Amino acid sequence: MTRSGEAWLKFLLTRIAGLAIDSTVLCVAYFAAFLLRFDFIEPRWGWRIVAHSFVAVLAVSLASMMACGCYRMSWRRTRLVDVPWYAIAAAIACFAMTALRYFTPLYEYMCLRPPYSINLLYFFLGATGLVGWRALWTWGSRFFVRDENLIERCAVNMDATNVIRFLRGKTVMITGAGGSIGSEIVRQVAGASPSRILMVERGENALYQIDREMRRLGPEAELKALMVDVNDVDRMKEIFEAYHPDVVLHAAAYKHVPMVEMNPEEGWRNNTEATKHLAELSAAHGVKRFVLISTDKAVNPISVMGKTKRAAEQAIMDLNARLSDTDSQLSLCAVRFGNVLGSSGSVVPLFKEQIERRLPVTVTHPDMKRYFMTVREAVGLVLQAASRSEKAIYTLDMGKPVRILDLAENMIRQAGYKPYVDIPIIFTGIRPGEKLAEELDVSEKSCYKTDMAKIYITK
Repeated sequence: MTRSGEAWLKFLLTRIAGLAIDSTVLCVAYFAAFLLRFDFIEPRWGWRIVAHSFVAVLAVSLASMMACGCYRMSWRRTRLVDVPWYAIAAAIACFAMTALRYFTPLYEYMCLRPPYSINLLYFFLGATGLVGWRALWTWGSRFFVRDENLIERCAVNMDATNVIRFLRGKTVMITGAGGSIGSEIVRQVAGASPSRILMVERGENALYQIDREMRRLGPEAELKALMVDVNDVDRMKEIFEAYHPDVVLHAAAYKHVPMVEMNPEEGWRNNTEATKHLAELSAAHGVKRFVLISTDKAVNPISVMGKTKRAAEQAIMDLNARLSDTDSQLSLCAVRFGNVLGSSGSVVPLFKEQIERRLPVTVTHPDMKRYFMTVREAVGLVLQAASRSEKAIYTLDMGKPVRILDLAENMIRQAGYKPYVDIPIIFTGIRPGEKLAEELDVSEKSCYKTDMAKIYITK
C-alpha cells in the first residue's frame, strides 16, 4: 500500500472510531435521560421500544452533527471555539425530535417520538457527553513529539563511563548554563560527581531556573550560580582566579542566523572574541580541557553566525598550536552540532507553538534540509569530547539531513491534525544567511572515525 493509501486508511479508521464513540456516548445519554425522567424505573412501554426509538434519535443526531461540520473538525484537538457547534448540533437534533413527536402523535409511532421531557434531557446530556469526551481526549493526549520520530533515525547512545571517570572530583565551568543546551550539560555533569559546578549565565531568570532546579535535586557537587557576561573579561578573570576550573564547557553563544545576520558586530563579539578571551584565560589559569560548542554552519559558512563560529574554531586551534611548544596542560577542542531538537535555535518550538494555536506552520522553502540531533545526543557529544584528549573538531554522524517540510508535516500529524487540511503550511522564503542545505561531511576524505560510535574528527 502506498503512503497515500495508508494515510487514507488511517483517516477512515479514525472517523469510524469517532462515530462509534459518539454513538456510544449518545446511547448512554439517551437511556440516562429515561432513567432520570422515570426515577430509574422502566417506562410503561418497555426498554425494547426505547431501544427502537434510539435508532431514529441516533440517525437524527449524527446527521445534525455532520450538517454542522462537527466531523470536519479534529475531535482529537477540540478547541473552545469548536464547542458551540456541538451544542448547535444537539439543539438541532432536539428540535427535530420534538417536531417528530408533535407531528406523529399516534402510539404506533412511539419508536419515532420520545417524550418532550426526554428530548430536553437528552439535549443537555448528549451535548455534555460529546464535548466532554473530546475535552478529555484533548487533555489526555497533550502535544507530545518523540525526538527519534522527527529525526527519522535511532538516537545515538554514548557510553558515559569515561565521562564519569574524567569529571569526578573536578571543578567544571559551564558557560551559557541557563540555555537549552547549557542547562542539560549542567544536569548531566552533576551526575558525574564533580566537586564543583560553575554555572556562568548572564540571563538572570535563566540562571535562577537552573540553579533552583539543581538545588532541588541536591547533587553532591558544590553549585555556584555566577551571573556574568562571558564578554566581561575582567569579571571572568576574577572567576578563574577564585575557582580554578579544571574543565570549561563553552556553550554561551548567539545561535539564530537571522538575528546575527542583522547584528554582525555583536555576533562577532559574543561568538568569536568571547571564545578567544575565554580560551586565553583557560590557558593562563591551569584549565586541563576546553570544549567549544560549534555548529555545522561553520562548514563553508555563508552566514555571519557560521563565520563567527568558524573563526572561533580557528582561534582555539591556533591556540593549541601555540601551546604545543610550552608546558601548558591545556588542550582545546570543538564539537559541531546540527540543529538540536527543542533548543532555542530549533524550528521545533516554533512549529509546536503554531500547531497548538492552530496557526499556519511557516516553512522557508519546500526543499530546505537540516541535520538534527536530540538534546541528549548533543550533550553526550560535548561530554565525550571533554573526556578525550585530541585537539580537534568533533562531529557526530547524524545520518541523512531531514527536510524541514517533512518535519512540519510529521509534527502536525503527531499532534492529531492533517497537514494542509486542519493546519496549512505556508512558505516564507529563504532568509538572509541561510543555505538550502547545510554541509556535514563525515566521509573518509574529510574525517577520521574515532573509537566511539559515530563520532568523527575533522581532518
